[in-house]
Amino acid sequence: MAAARPATRLTGDLLRLAPRRPTPLSPVPTPQPPQPPPTAIVTNSCRPFTIRTRFLHNRTFFAPSSPDPLKPPKQDVPRGSKDRQTRTPPQQARAAPTSLAVGAGVAVLASYLYNRDRERDSKSKSKIKLNSNRTDRDKDPDKEAPPPPSPELQSSQKLDETTSDLREPLAFPRYRLSEIQSQHSSTSDTPWVTYADKVYDITSWVGAHPGGDVILRAAGGPIEPYWDIFTIHKTSPYVRDILEQYCIGFIHVDDLDPVTKKPKMDKVEDPFEKDPERDERLVTHTAKPRNAETPSDLVGADFKTDEGVFYVRHHMWVPVVEEDDDAASEEKHILSVELPDGKTRGYTLKELKERFRRHKVTATLQCSGNRRNDMTRHAGKTNGLQWGVGAISNADWEGVLLRDVLKDAGLKVADPSAATAVPVQPSSSPSSTTSDDNENKIPYQKDLHVQFSALEAYGASIPLSKALDPTGDVLLAFGMNRRALPRDHGFPLRAIVPGHVAARSVKWLNKIIVSDEESPSQWQRRDYKSFGPNEGANPDWERARSIQEMPVTSAITGVWVGSDCSKDKDKTDDKQKDTTVDLAGVDGLKVGCSKTAATTTATTTPSSSPSPSETKPTKIPITMQGYAYSGGGRAIARVDVSLDNGRTWDQAELIDDCSDPATPCYGNKTWTWKRWKYSSHLPPPASVIPNPNPTNTTTNGSEGGIGEDHKKDDQTCTTLIVKAIDEAYNTQPESHAGIYNVRGNLATAWHRVRICPECVVACPDGGKGGKGGKGGKGGKGGKGGKGGGGEEGVKWVTGKVIGCGFEKEIEKARERNEGRMRSK
Repeated sequence: MAAARPATRLTGDLLRLAPRRPTPLSPVPTPQPPQPPPTAIVTNSCRPFTIRTRFLHNRTFFAPSSPDPLKPPKQDVPRGSKDRQTRTPPQQARAAPTSLAVGAGVAVLASYLYNRDRERDSKSKSKIKLNSNRTDRDKDPDKEAPPPPSPELQSSQKLDETTSDLREPLAFPRYRLSEIQSQHSSTSDTPWVTYADKVYDITSWVGAHPGGDVILRAAGGPIEPYWDIFTIHKTSPYVRDILEQYCIGFIHVDDLDPVTKKPKMDKVEDPFEKDPERDERLVTHTAKPRNAETPSDLVGADFKTDEGVFYVRHHMWVPVVEEDDDAASEEKHILSVELPDGKTRGYTLKELKERFRRHKVTATLQCSGNRRNDMTRHAGKTNGLQWGVGAISNADWEGVLLRDVLKDAGLKVADPSAATAVPVQPSSSPSSTTSDDNENKIPYQKDLHVQFSALEAYGASIPLSKALDPTGDVLLAFGMNRRALPRDHGFPLRAIVPGHVAARSVKWLNKIIVSDEESPSQWQRRDYKSFGPNEGANPDWERARSIQEMPVTSAITGVWVGSDCSKDKDKTDDKQKDTTVDLAGVDGLKVGCSKTAATTTATTTPSSSPSPSETKPTKIPITMQGYAYSGGGRAIARVDVSLDNGRTWDQAELIDDCSDPATPCYGNKTWTWKRWKYSSHLPPPASVIPNPNPTNTTTNGSEGGIGEDHKKDDQTCTTLIVKAIDEAYNTQPESHAGIYNVRGNLATAWHRVRICPECVVACPDGGKGGKGGKGGKGGKGGKGGKGGGGEEGVKWVTGKVIGCGFEKEIEKARERNEGRMRSK
């Protein structure tokens, strides 16, 4: 009997250590005849010990007699005085070794079965079953019942355990194309698109999409054909990142091509097919939609930009509107005006032209991203089109005043003076108190906005105070430079908001809403804003204010170096009696011409040559031209120029175009750019040794401060700088570092152009010039003009300047962008 107690304790310990799972409550089974529970009784000198299966899996001890066996009811052995009377005789204590074996076997078997079930459950959770209704949980009461399947899961096809579709993540649902096309097209409340072999629910993205509802064209099918048309989606590295946020599953493997692993792509209609033809001189950044800037040699070539080279900024295609001049076509286009009280008034184009007085305004339009490439090169990576200095143009606009139309529509706002009026005292007469109460019910113009909507879904807004300002000159324009609006620039009707960013001058205007909030469009709420240098790629869009009035800026658009260029220029100016520099060049020469500047003065005979002692260095003539502009109607007061990277300064000559009878200006304020020109001399180069590698001296010049040290091969180069000051004494920041923002908006730092001599004193080609090189910083450039003069001397290399780099540099930048896209 001494061995019975240790054996019993060991059996109990094994059972307590065996893995156990609590059995969930189950329905009460049908009453069955009482069955004794399976037990193993061990008796010692004190009392019997019973092994119970209370916490062990029922399948361990019961063989199923039917597909759905019931768990037997639990019947504990009664305890108490009667139990003591039925105690097992002491002589049966010899059964202790047998009980120990049974207990140990039970524990091992229970552990094995539990681990087997857990491993099977784990595997089943990592696979998607074809039929979610087929489950063996009803065979295992210990498993919790699955939640009811969602409608999407009920309607979608899933993979069975034997499929070969192992695309990760395996838990993603698989959808049939037929279901996507029929239930999630553009007419559905839950539009979906596909890309490659994935499915995306874009329901919540439509409102924030930069193209607005245009994305619904692809709903119910693949988005790739539309990206082939809207090529900007392929060049931007952030488009895919945004799309991946809306991924909800995979296309069913049966709907994929076995080779390409993609669904079949049907040809879609190209909405850009009917876009107007463009001037081939424009520098194109994207073709669909068309975004192109004025080439540098034509920026400011005329005070009023010709419509053919007026910069083009589109977010989508150009709407097709009948261009007939008859009254019938003017009756078809209707402008809707909605007031804060909900009242709506419609005006046909004919009615606008006949009922309201016409006005003209001379105004410059500038994209907020003008000179963005400058910021990219000098401060950091920016998102958006890499404009040079040509995303700006000037023109005469003709139309009707917006404030006249709003007044006719019935808009009522409180007198602006009421905002500063002292509240009426209690002793005042009842009549005056009633008047004030009525006045308070009328909204203040400072609390309202004018929302503009376009035919192609673009939208923006301006403060109502700007629209109602008698000197604000906001137009509903239907004419440009004495002609009807071209299609690219808003035909048949557009808004012109002078002094503000061009994004607010909405083209193809068809609706105006006066509201207590800004336009809800993506372009107003999540674009055309600026941020601090530290705010990174995910700024707080809601906190930032929308760009309205533009800050002061300036740019160099033409540079001529050398005596021959200056002489020819002076002759042309005298001949034409023109006080401006023709940016298109003179006598067939283009901007960026390379000329040989004489660096020797000597009295010689034809048979003799100057000796070194007779050689005297001379200064090299230089002529520059460009533009300056400030928003808000602020005139340009001064333009400062430096020829030596800011060490010394001088003032440029401002051209008074508005005083010329041929180019009159219209408007209550200065809404136009100011053209400037400057002529002086460059100091002679510091070195007299031919430069062995001239092309290396014309790439990225630093945007450093005064006194910047350069490499040895850059000692002969110089940096030209221009900065402007407006009548409020606002000036441009010195560098882009302090105004950097990830969107690259308002790149208004000093404009720098670096120029370098290709050779010094003894040019290998005898100083006769040759093909122009590249220099400075700017956008896309071109070859310089041919040199000339036939003299030994210094041949300076310039080039077409579009802001922040020349052709070679912008091509490298694009290659880097394409490389980043491919790596992703």
